Amino acid sequence: MSYLKLRIKAFRDASRGVHFFSRGQHARIHLIFTFLVNLSAWMLGVSAMEWCVLLLCCALVLGMEAINSSIEHLTDLVSPQWNKQAGLVKDVAAGAVLMVCLVVAIIGIVIFSPYLLKFIR
Repeated sequence: MSYLKLRIKAFRDASRGVHFFSRGQHARIHLIFTFLVNLSAWMLGVSAMEWCVLLLCCALVLGMEAINSSIEHLTDLVSPQWNKQAGLVKDVAAGAVLMVCLVVAIIGIVIFSPYLLKFIR
């Protein structure tokens, strides 16, 4: 198979993964928040640098959730019956998403606060 055909196949495979990921319950929540953050940033007129930070934060959360989903599916495949160690693996992966989300929320507060305070004053 030619190099170009291999790249096209890889892109199709990745697209299928994104589609599968986007159907997950937690992914949908993160996608809704991503939409709301971007809509708010647009409406409030944040700076270009703030846009870049917000976009990177959204990508980080979505990427972490995708990795978490992959770990959960792989763990279920390898250990279909209940297993304490498998549960801990899934908990750590979910905890990583939680840690990233908490830091991203703080970054969002830091970025949006000055814009929102203008409406209060």
